[in-house]
Amino acid sequence: MHLLHHQVQDKPVEKIQPGVNNLSEAQDEHIAQGLESMVAHSETNHDVSHGIHMHGKNVFEVPWIHKMIPGIEKLASNYHIGNFVVVRESGERIFESMPIYARIGMHLLFYGSARETVLHYKSVAHLLQAQSIKQGTIYNSPDSAKSIASFVQVYSLDLDELLEPDITKYGCFNEFFFRKLKPDGRPVENAANPSGICSAADCRLTVYPTVDLARKFWIKGDEFSIPNLLQVPVDSSTAIEFDGASMAIFRLAPADYHRFHCPIDGVVGDTTNVPGQYYTVNPQAVNEPKFDVFTANVRSILYLTHTATGKRVAFVAIGALLVGSIVWTKGAEKGAEVKRGEELGYFAYGGSTVIALFPKGVVEFDQDLVKNSEEPIETLVKVGSSLGTTPAA
Repeated sequence: MHLLHHQVQDKPVEKIQPGVNNLSEAQDEHIAQGLESMVAHSETNHDVSHGIHMHGKNVFEVPWIHKMIPGIEKLASNYHIGNFVVVRESGERIFESMPIYARIGMHLLFYGSARETVLHYKSVAHLLQAQSIKQGTIYNSPDSAKSIASFVQVYSLDLDELLEPDITKYGCFNEFFFRKLKPDGRPVENAANPSGICSAADCRLTVYPTVDLARKFWIKGDEFSIPNLLQVPVDSSTAIEFDGASMAIFRLAPADYHRFHCPIDGVVGDTTNVPGQYYTVNPQAVNEPKFDVFTANVRSILYLTHTATGKRVAFVAIGALLVGSIVWTKGAEKGAEVKRGEELGYFAYGGSTVIALFPKGVVEFDQDLVKNSEEPIETLVKVGSSLGTTPAA
C-alpha cells in the first residue's frame, strides 16, 4: 500500500476545525517543541519517515514524538489525517495522508493565535518562519543527501522519469527536491491547438471561472481578494485588469516534482516579490474562514502576456510551511517568449502552491475540473495536462 494514496475504511478522516480539538492534551508549547524537534531531527537522522515526513502510521514507531506531543498517538490511532483527491484519468477518489508537520502547523493556527508568544518566539508566525528557514538550510547541506533514499522509499517515487535517476549524484537533499525530469517527461496535451492552456505543475488542482466561485467553494479566508493576493491598491489598473478573473489553484505536496511550468504561450514580464508568512497551504486551512493563507504567505508574482489575446496572466508562486525559497528560471528572463509546458521556476524544500489568474476571455476551463472543484474536491493532474482553452473571440 502506498503511504500517500490509499483507501479509507477502518476509521474516519479527521476534520480539523476550530472548536474541535483532537490534540487537547497538548499545549501550544508541546506542539511548538514537537515541530522544532522534527526539524532538528532531520539534521542528524536520515530516515525521513521518523522526522519531517512522519505520517500517522509512523507515529507508533517513534517514541520521542509521544513524549513531546501528548495525545499524538491517540490522534493517529483514531483518525486518518489528510484529504481526499480525484484521479483525473479514472475518476477514482483516493486518500492522501498529510505529513505530521503540516498537521502540527495547522494546530498552532487553529487553536492558538498567530500573534501569541510561544516558546522563545514572538509569535506562532515567527516560529513557523524560523523553522521553515532552518529546514531549508539543513536540506542545503551536503550531509542531507543521505535523506534522499528514505524520501524516495516513503513516497514510492519513480526515478526512471528523472533526468538524473542516480540519487548518489545529488549534492544535497534540496537538489533532489527540485529535481529535473527527462525532456519528454511531461508532454503538453493538445499541443497542436493554439488556444490550449495546460497545467502548470504536478499537483492537486482546483479551478474556478470567477473569484466569487472560488470564495464560495474553496478559499474561505475573510480577507481574500485579487488586490490582496497581488498586493495592489483596489483602485489600481492591475486590480481593474484582473477584476472578474478566472482562477486555477495548483497545490504541490512534498513528494511532487517541484518545478513549475508555463500554462500559456506568451511573453515573460515583470515580477513582484511579496514578503509574508509560512502557513501550511493544506486545504483544511484554505477552507477555514478565519485564515487568509494565500494573501498572508510569502509569494512571488510573475506577469505573462498571453500571445493569443494580448492580455496579462498573473502567475503567483506561494511559499508555505517549511518551504525554503521560490526561484525563477525562464520566468526571470523578462521579454523572453515562453511556450506552454516550458519551465518557469521551482520551489526549494516544502509543500507549496501556484495560483494562476486569467482575465475574462482568456480561459474556459475543462468541465471535469470545474465539476470536481464545485463539489469541492481537488483533482490530481500533471504538468502539461489540459486545463482548458481560450474561447473564440
